[in-house]
Amino acid sequence: MDALAGLLEGPRARGAFMIRACFDPPWAVRVEDGAPLTVMLMVRGDAWIVPDTGERLRLRAGDLAVARGPDPYVCADDPATAPQAVILPGGACSYPDGRPLNGSMDLGVRTWGDRADGEAVLLIGTYLVRGEIGGRLLDALPPLLSLTSEAWDNPLTPLLMNEVTRDEPGQEVVLDRLLDLLVIAALRAWFARPSAAAPAWYRALGDPVVGRALRLLQDDPAHPWTVATLAERTGVSRAALARRFTDLVGEPPMGYLTGWRLALAADRLRDSEDTLGAIARRVGYGSAFALSTAFKRVYGVSPQEYRVPTPSPSAAPAQAPAQTPAPA
Repeated sequence: MDALAGLLEGPRARGAFMIRACFDPPWAVRVEDGAPLTVMLMVRGDAWIVPDTGERLRLRAGDLAVARGPDPYVCADDPATAPQAVILPGGACSYPDGRPLNGSMDLGVRTWGDRADGEAVLLIGTYLVRGEIGGRLLDALPPLLSLTSEAWDNPLTPLLMNEVTRDEPGQEVVLDRLLDLLVIAALRAWFARPSAAAPAWYRALGDPVVGRALRLLQDDPAHPWTVATLAERTGVSRAALARRFTDLVGEPPMGYLTGWRLALAADRLRDSEDTLGAIARRVGYGSAFALSTAFKRVYGVSPQEYRVPTPSPSAAPAQAPAQTPAPA
């Protein structure tokens, strides 16, 4: 497994919230949905993304932004424009004073805003559940990042524009996979930049010793690794490996291995019907009990609670704008 594949294998949307947003200035929407990751692709016109804290960001046609939740932000034609709508968890939408919009901005299938042929058009895709995005990927990203149209070649825009407003059988799955592809393509380009603020372990993969140790751990997490066996496989002393690994990655080899095993276990819990015992063996734990103990210590919940999270009343979709055709 190469480093980028290991980082990007996480995105797996399931019923992601995707719309085409169309506006005429002045316009502004405040986003308070708490979503773990949202992608905004500017198709036509300009927009500003203004987080509550941090630097604001301007998007022009062809540019893309990725917002890592749960912090709120405003998307607007101008930073000074007051929000006219608020996006809440589950795609619910209200006026700033809390009154529900009741579909007044629906423009058709997955189309929402002022006018279907508005001056500003954005494609917005939102992962609704953190488990759909690997924790290692989220931890590697800043709260807000962008790619200009000059920085990456995106062949997906025409396909997304064509598919987002279709209402065919299986369309939700098609859009989920397209969103995954868009995220992977964008982040691959973002991490490839010379100035990319990649995580320490990602940069460490370029080191001839630590990089080999990382690949060994990533490729075979179930192996009974020790610092001694890693040192033997990388051709250095145990002390030298431990020191070099910690300096470059920011944690000791066995600490990294524990995090990697638990991250893999978390993905398997959400993405498969495997028993806890089978998952434990797959990621390198001797028993379901050992995995459960380590998992709860790090994640704060048991594996079973992580696999079937208790739904939050506030996260239930009260109104999902533009997911169905507008009434005639």
